[in-house]
Formats: sequence, structure tokens, C-alpha cells
Amino acid sequence: MTHEANDWRPGAEIDGFTLGARVGAGGMGALFRVTKPGIERPLIMKLPRLGPDEPGETIVGFETEAMILPTLKGPHVPAFVAAGDLAGTPYLVTEWIEGRTLEDLLGAGPLDTADVARIGAALADALHAVHQQGVIHLDVKPGNAILRADGTVVLIDFGFAHHAQYPDLLAEETRYRAGSAPYVSPEQLLGTRSDRRSDLFALGVVLYELATGELPFGEPDTDVRNRLWLDPVPPSALAPGAPPWLQEIILRSLEPRAELRYQSAAHVAFDLRHPDQVALSARATKARRAGLVAQLRRFLRARAEHGARLRAPPALLSRTPTVLVAVDTTHLDDERHQAIRLVVSQILALSTELRLICLTVIAHSEASREHLVKLRDWAAPLGMASQRLSLHAVASSSPEDVIVELAHHNNVDLVVVGAPPQGGRAWSQSVASTVTARARCSVHVVRVNAARG
Repeated sequence: MTHEANDWRPGAEIDGFTLGARVGAGGMGALFRVTKPGIERPLIMKLPRLGPDEPGETIVGFETEAMILPTLKGPHVPAFVAAGDLAGTPYLVTEWIEGRTLEDLLGAGPLDTADVARIGAALADALHAVHQQGVIHLDVKPGNAILRADGTVVLIDFGFAHHAQYPDLLAEETRYRAGSAPYVSPEQLLGTRSDRRSDLFALGVVLYELATGELPFGEPDTDVRNRLWLDPVPPSALAPGAPPWLQEIILRSLEPRAELRYQSAAHVAFDLRHPDQVALSARATKARRAGLVAQLRRFLRARAEHGARLRAPPALLSRTPTVLVAVDTTHLDDERHQAIRLVVSQILALSTELRLICLTVIAHSEASREHLVKLRDWAAPLGMASQRLSLHAVASSSPEDVIVELAHHNNVDLVVVGAPPQGGRAWSQSVASTVTARARCSVHVVRVNAARG
């Protein structure tokens, strides 16, 4: 009889192991401290959930970890002890690692530069060690890295891992092949599981998080593919104390194209330990994201290179990109509208495929026809073919709601909106602020003095 993970209680025995305290549980199963006569060191047992209603990810992940973990040696992985077969009681026993996860460390907020470099180098050492043994982790994140008291980092949870010499059980499981969304690399999203530089991208995400307390791409629960083209806010903009050499290391690790990243975890570790040796590029002094035109070029290149390879739902890269621009037709003499049109014209110049939605939000008492005419006149200098342009005048007292909903329902990739005028309402109360916070796509805010983006 096969038991479920939740059926087990302290004191029960499995193949000679006695269950002690339950020390954790997650979507995959339960964790127990265990003991066994003849084994002195502390142990932990993972019991996966394998019921009929559990996702296939759990089974494949357990099989993957049970296959790969026994092949790994050294101080950067938990020592394998035993495993139970799926035909009986599936379990995995390893040594218990004393220490704190990097996730625990982040609970106190961003770390200072010295600690980021020290811990980051230790994590890079761990990745290099498993890479040297033919394994790519593919789910590197703070919760899967334990910092020992001696400063060594131990990697845990190899359920998404790839071994160069073993069958890849996840290769055909397109739903499960990528790891945790905030840390997954662009190439993983496209189905690649055999590139160790994917772990270096995730390492860059962890370094960014340690230095700033934020995630470079947020916590996406839907479309994570924008990292194929969208660069993160530079760390120094969020953590002013971050030195140029650290920003260089982080942003190089986060390059969407693997060939532009570090090529070895050992190189990352070296640079983190020898900041005076870091070769600085324009990344080091970057104060903000790339301009809108540069981002759109990246987007179109990514779409051209990868659109046909996407196996996930096509939301962003496998269809004609759509831009929504919000225009206040009640105040067309506002100088911001010329700046917005200039930005839109720069975007349109990048591709003949772009579709443009022009939106104005009006009062319920106003006639939409008059504003549609004004909107058409505003868009006329752009010279767009009618089949690529749509005009919308929507009556509402909440323009931010209209913008966000229209963008969502039309699968918009980019919203262009004007910043609040100088001397107007505070940013936190502005339409632009609300749209930026709520929109599921990228948002470009146009300021008059930044119109050349």
C-alpha cells in the first residue's frame, strides 16, 4: 500500500528510517528529520505527493532528483543516503544541512556590498562545482541555496536539473521544463535545458535581489517572456550604494542573450572576489533602463529570432505586436502630446508590423464622435495605414481603469502614456502611476524633457 506524504507522522518507520519532526512542506511534498541505526549524521527525508490529483511535475521532479543526486559529490550538495522506488514508498534521504537559506537572509532586507560579493561568490562556487560534474541545476533561487556557518553554499532541490550523461526526463514535458518564474532564463522559456549559462542568469537574479531587495523582473505569474528583450532597472537606481563593479557583474549575468553573459560560474566568483579586476563597460554606470527605442529593437529582434520556437502560449512573441497610446483630446494643446507622438513615431519606425491603438477617455456628457475626429487628427502625422490603426473614445470617470482593461483585453505589448504635468497631481496619484502599477504589459511614461527616450 502506497502512502501519501500527508499520511506520515513522527515515529513512523520507512525502510528502517524513523521519522522525527516534520520540518517543512510545499507543493511537492513533506520533509521530515529521520534517523537510522548505524548512521550518525543528521538526515532529512523528502516524501513526495503522488496522489491521483497531483500534477505530473511532482512525479517527474522526484524521479529526476533521485537519478541525479547520487551522482553528485562534494561540499556544495547534500550527500545522498537512500531512495525509495515509486513502486513502493517513494522517498529521498540526504544529509541534513545546517545553515540558513538565502531566502531567510533576504528577510532582513538588502545586504551590503561586501556580503553580496561574499555570498554571491560562494553561490557561484557551488554552481561551478555541479557544472563540473555535468549537471545544470535550472532552478537556482534563494530558497534552494543554504549558507553554512563556514561560508560554503549548498545547493538543494534538483528536481528540474539536467545531467549531460543521463536521460532528460523533463525534455518532453513542455509544461514543466522551466524552473521558478522570477529566476528562469530566456533560453529556458524557449525550451533549452542544456545550457549551463541558464544557471548564471539565475545567479544574476539572486545577486540583484541580494543587493536591492527587489527582483529584476518582478514576480510574473503570466507572461515571463518579456525578459527576452526588457532589461531590468539598474541596481544602483534601487541601491545607491551599489558600486559600478557590482552593477557590471549583475547586469552582465542578466543579459538576455547567453553569449553576452559570463560563460562560467567560476568567472563570476573570481570577479566578485576581485572587484578591482572587473572590466567595466557601459553597464557599470547605467542609471536607468535602456531607452524605449532600444527596448523595442530588442523586442523585435527577439520576436524575429524566437517567435517560431516558442512552445508556451504565444501571448507576446508569436503575433503582431500591439502598442496602445493614451491621448487627452480635451487638452490637445498640452506640449506632452507632441512628445508622445514623437515617441510613438520612433516606435513605428522600427517595424511595419506594429499595430497602434489610440485611446482617449472622455466625460460621460461629451460626444465621442468629436473626440474621435480629434484623435484621428492627432494620429494623422504618423502616416499609418488604416488597417494598422484603431481609434477609441471611451466615456469613463476612471481613465486608468479604461487603459488597463483595454490593454489587457487586446493583448497589448506596450502602453505609452504621458507623465503628470509639472505642478499637477503627485506621481503616486496620477493616471500614469496607476497604469504602470496595474498593467500586465510594459508601460512607457513620456515626460516632455525625456521625449527623445
